Amino acid sequence: MRVDKELSKGSHELIILKLLSRGDMYGYQIVQQMALLSDRAFEMSQGSLYPFLHRLEREGCLTAYTVSESGRERVYYHLTEKGQGALATKEADWRNYTNAMQQILKGGAL
Repeated sequence: MRVDKELSKGSHELIILKLLSRGDMYGYQIVQQMALLSDRAFEMSQGSLYPFLHRLEREGCLTAYTVSESGRERVYYHLTEKGQGALATKEADWRNYTNAMQQILKGGAL
């Protein structure tokens, strides 16, 4: 199942924050979880993911740390308290958006 890219544009940040609220992850893990949990409706390349991660880190929503695993270094991302607040706001915004859209699609209260 694919979602129109224009429709999904505004949801990537929410998805990233939500995934990281469940635990620290490295970039490839985030991409894999996003695709898996959405039945591949939301697929993102690592190259597209990192600008989101770096911006969220600059904004103080995430911190990054490096872990060496089997001779390979991986950068993990952790959701900060500020990131938890941003997630709560984005979830509320998403609920308001989807509720309003449902009203329109159903014909609304005339």
